[in-house]
Amino acid sequence: MAFDMGIVKISDGMHENLRIASDALSRSINAQAEHWMRVGMLAELHPGLDHREICQLLIRAELAGGFDVRVLAAESSSASTITSKVPRATKRTKPLMVTEVRP
Repeated sequence: MAFDMGIVKISDGMHENLRIASDALSRSINAQAEHWMRVGMLAELHPGLDHREICQLLIRAELAGGFDVRVLAAESSSASTITSKVPRATKRTKPLMVTEVRP
């Protein structure tokens, strides 16, 4: 459920990063920004999880009825509950960094 809550001001550089990533991943700029906000919020709530585990957490949240930060924040107090449900990667890879591109 989306609400028209107003405008969030971001830097020109971040907007360009969003545009590039949204084009590459076939998302709207707003959908890309929302995805990055969800991932970043979960990374702060669950600092022990890697990107793959955060994506799995998002998928489980969606399957359980949607992303509810109150539920995920409550679960962050018992990180063992979250991490025990997510299998650990045997090999970690470096995350892809989107950087500002100027012509």
